Amino acid sequence: MRLTVVGSSGSVPSVDSPASCYLVEADDGERPWRVLLDLGNGALGPLQQHVDPTHLDAVLLSHLHADHCLDLCGLYVMLKYAPRAGTPEPARVAKPRVWGPEGTADRMARAYDLPPRPGMHGQLDFAAWHDREPVELGPLVVTPYRVTHPVVAFGLRVEDTTTGGVLAYTGDTDTCDALGPLCKGAGLVLADTAFVEGRDASRGVHLTAARAGAAVAAAGGVGRLVLTHLPPWNDPQVCLEQARSAWDGPLEVAKPGATYDL
Repeated sequence: MRLTVVGSSGSVPSVDSPASCYLVEADDGERPWRVLLDLGNGALGPLQQHVDPTHLDAVLLSHLHADHCLDLCGLYVMLKYAPRAGTPEPARVAKPRVWGPEGTADRMARAYDLPPRPGMHGQLDFAAWHDREPVELGPLVVTPYRVTHPVVAFGLRVEDTTTGGVLAYTGDTDTCDALGPLCKGAGLVLADTAFVEGRDASRGVHLTAARAGAAVAAAGGVGRLVLTHLPPWNDPQVCLEQARSAWDGPLEVAKPGATYDL
């Protein structure tokens, strides 16, 4: 399983990064599978450096804030109007599946000023997450964990059944009980780091780097912590230092274009 960071900026795109978007690729021995974790604003353009968006198998939305889902509107346009749209690769489904919270299809239709029916249903196949109920995508098993955020939000645990690799993506969350099973034993954890200790006092919204470090340390067996969802006003070095106060394992800040093999 390979992870490519497409966009890692939090809340809004930054000068050098779109908002949240991560490409996961795995091979089942017959063909490659390509799945996105979120598709935030600004991500669809840079995504095309890594994959043809019309050949995606699925888009997995952690929640429905714009910085995690809004470029699904652009994907809909590509699938509907691009000359190659509707001509899938061999053995690939014609319509990518979109998993998200209940109501995702209607919300995205409104975002593009479409009626709920047909909305985007002609180009995308929508399904809803259910807490801790796994879904299968070729060689990948994805388990959603309901996390703590002002809207319905999920962290996503992605397991490659062919290699045993495990990726955990917290999405947007504060400290909560779900982070333990979400992150336990993961080779890599992508952790929300939007808040900074000593600056952001609100709770129930985002992790700080220190709380992210404490969460992966408590979960146990984590191979690498990658801090992500840093808004443009965060100092990455400060976040690294705060994470290091609670986590002594491999640690870095997510950067667009970075790849990791699990």
